[in-house]
Amino acid sequence: MSPRLTCRIISSMVMIGLALIAWSAWIPAKALLAQGLLAQAWQQTLLGEERVRPWPWADTWPVARLRTTDGKSLYVLAGASGASMSFGPGHVSTSAPPGAADNVALAGHRDTHFAFLEYLKPADVLTLETASTLTRYVVESAEIVHESRVDVLERTGRSELTLITCFPFDAVVPGGPLRFVVHAVFDR
Repeated sequence: MSPRLTCRIISSMVMIGLALIAWSAWIPAKALLAQGLLAQAWQQTLLGEERVRPWPWADTWPVARLRTTDGKSLYVLAGASGASMSFGPGHVSTSAPPGAADNVALAGHRDTHFAFLEYLKPADVLTLETASTLTRYVVESAEIVHESRVDVLERTGRSELTLITCFPFDAVVPGGPLRFVVHAVFDR
């Protein structure tokens, strides 16, 4: 093989490697930028604005902020579509709205925003903040259910928070028929 061909092959491999590194950095960079934009939209929401879109083409907006037991803040977005849940947990629109004295259901991806659910235990405290309320919930239980169990989303008349993600946590294939459901009740 000629030195010129060897040089071209090496140059091509370096360029491909750099392109792959740039591509892999793009997703975390986009997620980080999105969190900053969501934080700004949330601040505007706290100041009384409604449906503040974090970027002009967004089809969602922050409706609440969830604080985990370890102090992490997650901006809860309107709707639980796959597109919105790529940026944060989503409010399941058929459940009670955040801040209501009823069953508020939130869904998130098991490998990103809701990965912490695996480590929650009874008596852990979660806080849900809206523009007008701050509600503390205490984790009561967790269960694994089939995706057809939509009763976990229904309004109950009881002030509670239901957090839902796919199960098992370490699955390689996305989705699946099982859901990990955390039930938390109002902390008086």
